[in-house]
Amino acid sequence: MMKKKLFASMLAGIMALSLTACGGTAEQPSAQEPENPAEQTYTVGICQLAPHPALDAATQGFQDALKEALGDRVTFDSQNAAGDSNTCATIINGFVSADVDLILANATPALQAAVAATSSIPVLGTSVTEYGVALGINDFSGTVGTNVSGTSDLAPLDKQAAMVKEWFPDAKTVGLLFCSAEANSQYQVDTVQAELEKLGLSCTQYPFSDTNDMSSVTQSAVDNSDVLYVPTDNTCANNAGIIDNIARPAGVPIIAGEEGICSGCGVATLSISYYDLGVATGNMAVRILTGEADVSEMPIEYAPQFTQKYNAAICADLGLTPPDGYEAIA
Repeated sequence: MMKKKLFASMLAGIMALSLTACGGTAEQPSAQEPENPAEQTYTVGICQLAPHPALDAATQGFQDALKEALGDRVTFDSQNAAGDSNTCATIINGFVSADVDLILANATPALQAAVAATSSIPVLGTSVTEYGVALGINDFSGTVGTNVSGTSDLAPLDKQAAMVKEWFPDAKTVGLLFCSAEANSQYQVDTVQAELEKLGLSCTQYPFSDTNDMSSVTQSAVDNSDVLYVPTDNTCANNAGIIDNIARPAGVPIIAGEEGICSGCGVATLSISYYDLGVATGNMAVRILTGEADVSEMPIEYAPQFTQKYNAAICADLGLTPPDGYEAIA
């Protein structure tokens, strides 16, 4: 009798422990899904192609937008490729290995590296001019449709072409200077050339392959042009001083595709705020990370406004007076 009671007591204890264990498992939240979504933390990898005021501003705006929305729940691994596309690939592959929650690719080579490295981690591009060209998408509709979206820094190219005529009504020849390794630059100069030719100007493209032939090609462009047009081009942006040292002494003015290049070598530009572009990209990231939006369904966003600006120092050196409606670059 004592043995039966002891066995029954042991059996009841085992059943109670089993029920307790099952109940505890059901109540515990998953390690990957916090019980309170407001406590979810995120790691964002940032790959910036090169140190440059425009790209720096875009990165800063992106981080500020995420910090404002998520506070300390978001941390950044921000790395700079120092202008080297191969380094972009190395940085992005590191982010993929670390399984970050989202990747910001700042500039076209960084975006291309990210697309090659992952099809699952959400990728947002910024400071990318034309996504269809950058990603080799024919008849691009505005939405990539994969794990990729972002913002574009494309300014109205027809209006930039019109600026050449506005500033230099007597000009006859325009040299289009750009890096041939950047697909978006080719797209811009082709578009601007078509617009300039509609205005009766003769255009010649002056592509250089990298910094090794940049000076010689720039000299050729200066020798044979009344005005130069330099698009939004990362290599030109990183080496605007070289272009300026050749063009300004020769008295050849430059219309630039964006403010950073204009600050270094141009007389005028129709440009965007890269900080605001970064903020817009950051707001997209917040919606992706919190599950409010699916990156594959997010169309590329564009800058909401453009500003006509001029470089006061270079204008003074060349004896140029800005037309009405332009503001000096700070």
